[in-house]
Amino acid sequence: MPTSCPNDTNPVHASAAVLAELDAGLRAGTACISPKFLYDALGSRLFEAICELPEYYPTRTEASIFARHGPEMARAIGPGATLIDLGAGNCAKAAGLFPLLHPAQYVAIDISFDFLRESIERLQQRFPHIEMTGLGLDFSTELQLPAVVRQEHRLFFYPGSSIGNFTPDQASAFLRRIRAQCDGGGGLLIGIDLVKDSAILDAAYDDAIGVTAAFNLNLLRHVNHLAGADFDVRQWRHSGVYNALEGRIEMHLEAREALVVRWRGGTRSFARGERIHTENSYKYQPAAAVGLLEQSGFQATRVWTDAAGWFAVIHARAIAQ
Repeated sequence: MPTSCPNDTNPVHASAAVLAELDAGLRAGTACISPKFLYDALGSRLFEAICELPEYYPTRTEASIFARHGPEMARAIGPGATLIDLGAGNCAKAAGLFPLLHPAQYVAIDISFDFLRESIERLQQRFPHIEMTGLGLDFSTELQLPAVVRQEHRLFFYPGSSIGNFTPDQASAFLRRIRAQCDGGGGLLIGIDLVKDSAILDAAYDDAIGVTAAFNLNLLRHVNHLAGADFDVRQWRHSGVYNALEGRIEMHLEAREALVVRWRGGTRSFARGERIHTENSYKYQPAAAVGLLEQSGFQATRVWTDAAGWFAVIHARAIAQ
């Protein structure tokens, strides 16, 4: 049951571990909140809307690669895989591959389980012959799969360049955790966004009608729910720009005025213009993307890109240990 903040009527809905993580981030020298908290039920739906925006090229560019090269991917992977969809959301990307891959089992994993459950229920009606399981897990910090997930021919599916949310070192550690869950025939099918003109990147993460801004600002509403915080969304603005030196998009929330925020067990004053860092999205050169996989225990077998070279989908096999 929710508990109340001391000296506050705002309820708390998070576990002790999540509260500790949020508290540490909000107290940091530069305040930060993990991007995984962007994806509550509303945040997941807002991200679906972002994927429809003309500025947001990653989804449609990646989709064009799957449409053009899907049969080649299926030949490289083989039928009967245990398809493990990391950050599955509405499951649409994986579902588009079902007719090609013919998976024996589909395992959808997402931090927003309520949203995921609805998606799985709809998908099972369309593909009743495929065994399906939904798991509500925060796979960004650990990845221990339950016994219900088949060991044979595991294919981890990580599209959308979500790997870019990690720093390169964090990404390598995350990929090594995936490798540890692969059997001898296991592998990875991953989407990775590539370096391109900064104007294209800036527009993709700060669209003209403000859907990305709403997505980022909704994070504060979610933290209010989790930690009993009292963020007033009206006091903040969205910022999303490309940092060429670091090779990444950076998303922040910037205080419009001097303010004080309280949450379960903590409080912080923010000056006008002070920021909360909410997301990175690293962009890779193709060779660097392949190198990241190789140092993490995978051997890239094929790299597919769009005609403009904006995005890559890579199939990699787990290297025998």
